[in-house]
Amino acid sequence: MKRVYNFSAGPAILPEPVLQEAADEMMDYKGSGMSVMEISHRSALFQSIIDETEANLRKLMNIPDNYEVLFLQGGTSLQFAMIPMNFMRNRKADYILTGYWAKKAYREATLFGDIHVAASSEDRNFTYIPDCSNLNIASDSDYLYMCENNTIYGTKFHARPDSKGKLLINDISSCFLSEPMNVSDYDMLFGGIQKNLGPAGLVIAIIRKDLISETVLPGTPTMLRYKTHADKGSMYNTPPTYNIYIAGKVIKWIQTLGGLEKMKEMNEAKAALLYDYLDKSDMFYGLVDKGSRSVMNVTFRTDSAELDAAFVKAAAEHGIVSIKGHRAIGGMRASLYNAMPIEGVRYLVNFMEAFEKNGGQYAK
Repeated sequence: MKRVYNFSAGPAILPEPVLQEAADEMMDYKGSGMSVMEISHRSALFQSIIDETEANLRKLMNIPDNYEVLFLQGGTSLQFAMIPMNFMRNRKADYILTGYWAKKAYREATLFGDIHVAASSEDRNFTYIPDCSNLNIASDSDYLYMCENNTIYGTKFHARPDSKGKLLINDISSCFLSEPMNVSDYDMLFGGIQKNLGPAGLVIAIIRKDLISETVLPGTPTMLRYKTHADKGSMYNTPPTYNIYIAGKVIKWIQTLGGLEKMKEMNEAKAALLYDYLDKSDMFYGLVDKGSRSVMNVTFRTDSAELDAAFVKAAAEHGIVSIKGHRAIGGMRASLYNAMPIEGVRYLVNFMEAFEKNGGQYAK
């Protein structure tokens, strides 16, 4: 069966070489006679998998030694509670609202303390990144929270916010490993891997070691303390073993292609191909300000919801799937994660051109 071009925002496309390797090892991993899904997380064999995955991630991202790398469960949504539980020691924090997930994190944090909106783009339905160069942050605020790439709306920070010396915590779920970044610019980075790194079910958190302590909000459960997981090498309980295994393979795949600089080059070329077409099209148009555009998630639409629906239907019949936009904004969304080949984006653009040329009819 021919594989489709999957533009899903997550769970998302994975590199075909990784899928093939995993298939080849499905019944027998390194002569063990078992699948990785069957191997004990307490075994030396799995320990070698998680150790190698962490080591390769540290090398790929140039993660300093004073940062802990944790493999966690519960999705990024659980992090929305863990972060205030572990770091909101004055019960005050600042949040930058740039989309659905940042707002969801903000709402969760309000359960634990006094949360201030440092900046927001909600006034224009999150179609831009607000100016964060001179934020009004309280002197006793515990941290500043941001979501770097906004999957639903298709925006991205292209400059680091000025946190005024406060801890800076960054959700990088939908831009994880898409480009080089200076880990030391942030006190915590975290993201679900189901967009650029592997199957849904694993969160990777990168946290300054000196911030991980016993000092948490009263009543914080044992499983929701970062120290619990740091002290046990991410194996306080059974971790998502297969997800870690796949993430390790994706990291190696990125390394073989040339690392994060090469990823950035490839991703920018893919995004430019689609944005260039949108900028000249008479039928389709992008939904966000040019200066705030995401390279990973491109949102666009026509002037008609009916035409949008016709396009989504026709695209699916031509092997372009999961192109429908999120219900919050409608239209279409093409997620151009690392594993999406440029051929897939070219195929999408050619289809859009034919659809437009045919006046919104099925492309021939």
